[in-house]
Amino acid sequence: MEYYFQLKGLAAGYDGKAVVKDVNVSLEKGKILTLLGPNGSGKSTVLKTMIRQLPVIDGAVYVDCRELREINPVEFAKNVSVMLTQRLATDRMTCRDVVETGRYPYTGRLGILGETDHRAVDAAMRLTRTEDLGEKDFMRISDGQRQRLLLARAIAQEPQLLVLDEPTSYLDVRYKLELLNILRKLAREEGITVVMSMHELDLAQRISDEVMCVKNGIITACGSPDEIFSRENIMALYDMDTGSYDPFFGSLEMKRISGHPRVFVIAGGGTGAGTFRTLQRMGIPFAAGVLHEGDVDTQVARDLATETVLEESFSYIKDENYEKALALMKECGAFINCLERAGDINRRNLDLVEQGRILWLREIDNLNCMDQL
Repeated sequence: MEYYFQLKGLAAGYDGKAVVKDVNVSLEKGKILTLLGPNGSGKSTVLKTMIRQLPVIDGAVYVDCRELREINPVEFAKNVSVMLTQRLATDRMTCRDVVETGRYPYTGRLGILGETDHRAVDAAMRLTRTEDLGEKDFMRISDGQRQRLLLARAIAQEPQLLVLDEPTSYLDVRYKLELLNILRKLAREEGITVVMSMHELDLAQRISDEVMCVKNGIITACGSPDEIFSRENIMALYDMDTGSYDPFFGSLEMKRISGHPRVFVIAGGGTGAGTFRTLQRMGIPFAAGVLHEGDVDTQVARDLATETVLEESFSYIKDENYEKALALMKECGAFINCLERAGDINRRNLDLVEQGRILWLREIDNLNCMDQL
């Protein structure tokens, strides 16, 4: 197999001292590689070495089967585009001026844009929805708008390899998704290879073809999202001890409240996740059930509930699990019912509700009433 981009035994760092060692990864053309890891782990150092901001200490970087040192600066500038988090010196430049700098590898020393260059700039600004910012002062717009314009500049360069350091920084939810959709479109339709660093685990899980984990200057794992985004891998990568990572949602949960459960939550099918998180915020330990393996609520309950009564997937609730849930609900002395209706396999959860009412257990319907718990 022929790879477009490769790092072979790369050692990257400063003043001849390696910060990251033994980096090995291969990427096909039109694929997206994401670097994950804690702050200071060496992700940006790897990216800066790839784009010649830092010299290679050991090993090699290959772009289109050619070693980085063999590619002359002009050819490199035409094929590799960069979007870093560092500030640009853009005094008295309009937003369009900034995007137009992406065409400088093609304009020669005078920097005069021709018709082809203007078309490339127009297309990049349309793609990033920044046309309306064209005449504004680049230093007088928001950080999020600057980020979108820097992406437009990188796209206007018409690269084969796009390198981005934290590209979703400063962006709101809408533009985070829009940016990632743009990157996926460029990779899929234009065959552009993308290498970037990110902190948003959920977004990295969804966009990446390959993921490389960096921790303390060491590559701890490298593989597909399915291989990398496990609970164990992510919690170890970030030394998480104040919460948990849920690979099902690609999300983080706060730390479970310890102690004997004070309320039993009857839920299923995603009806209880919001209640679980509300109880956690209120500092109230709780139990949950009867939940089926694979249920949306089960994923959250595993992280937040002190105890969860589980049933096998697609199975009717067994007597033993019903009795276990009922006994636990009696111990709590209070319950919250999140179910308005239930299917055949979890209908016995509605029996739990009725049994709680018969036993005069407190039925909580307003979580703001702390005194009820």
